[in-house]
Amino acid sequence: SCTQETRLPSSHQLVEAKSVQNLFGSKDVPKDFIKLKSEKLSVDEVSELVISPYCGAVSLFIGTTRNNFEGKKVVHLEYEAYTSMAETEIKKICRDVRQKWPSVKHIAVHHRLGLVPITEASVIIAVSSPHRAESLEATRYCINTLKASVPIWKKEIYEDEYSWKENKECFWANSEK
Repeated sequence: SCTQETRLPSSHQLVEAKSVQNLFGSKDVPKDFIKLKSEKLSVDEVSELVISPYCGAVSLFIGTTRNNFEGKKVVHLEYEAYTSMAETEIKKICRDVRQKWPSVKHIAVHHRLGLVPITEASVIIAVSSPHRAESLEATRYCINTLKASVPIWKKEIYEDEYSWKENKECFWANSEK
């Protein structure tokens, strides 16, 4: 038999203690975590925000910068936003999610602004719910609605030119045609 004691690093003990507290003591009130920032996005940070002892599913969408578009070599992307309006629109998306999928517990939407190099995340969306169907559907709804209604603009920088990309899903772009 094994008698050696395994000790967890102190950070694991804190996470474990927090989880036990959430499970037995404190209420796990649904929360929305919205952030627009110029620093690199962290999948771990975003997914940890939505973890809940009441939920068996966390669904993630990670949109990354690819190195090509229609045969052109993409060097990097740049994002700009009307920040206050973007945050308001993302809050509306979160409200819509909670109406459509009442069992959803936590929602996190982090979008990067400024320069985003190849392979790095531009957007990370995480949703927790008791079961996978709701979190998967809600995550898909979040990214599709974000692209259609949130005032965030993407500029693709190629080797020898650049192009502001019109989002084909964006409602205001389609209404002018």
